[in-house]
Amino acid sequence: MTSPLPSPEFGPPAPDAPKSVWRAWARAVRAALPEPDHAGVCAELLAWLRARGARRVLAYHALPGEPDVSGLAGHVQLFTTRAVFRPSARLTLHDWHAATEVSRFGALQPPRGTPEVPRGEVDVVLLPGLAFDRRGWRLGYGGGFYDRLLEVWDVPTVGVTPAALWVPHVPHEAHDLPVRFVATEDGVREIRPD
Repeated sequence: MTSPLPSPEFGPPAPDAPKSVWRAWARAVRAALPEPDHAGVCAELLAWLRARGARRVLAYHALPGEPDVSGLAGHVQLFTTRAVFRPSARLTLHDWHAATEVSRFGALQPPRGTPEVPRGEVDVVLLPGLAFDRRGWRLGYGGGFYDRLLEVWDVPTVGVTPAALWVPHVPHEAHDLPVRFVATEDGVREIRPD
């Protein structure tokens, strides 16, 4: 018999709970939250990007419940990703406005054959996730696409999440990569090593 999932109103699962339990909990919390403060998150991010002199940003097209960062368009140059599955699973980089088809995950992405953008064009990467923790670990959706993209790329990374899903701990594995900053509607915070 499996134990019931932790209820969102009673806090996150145990630190050693499987990622599947954590993902179910984070989805339940997200579903119970009011619509994210998209404008607030974008304002915080824009102020942070300007302070860093970052003008070229790899962003994501939001899924329901994720903070929508499309409000940054027109203020900075945005790029987006396309998930490629063959010959190996990876993300390719493209112009933001090329995203015109819905991916198998439900987010907009550029169609196959859209010209790619070199990594060197990007100053900062914004990452979506189900939750992030105080050490920068990201609870993703389980595909590992961002981990593969970032494993050999030294670029500032910012996890973007509602404040309610920035928690003390999320589980992580050896292949997971922490973000350097976390952005919520309350601001952008640098992750400090322990």
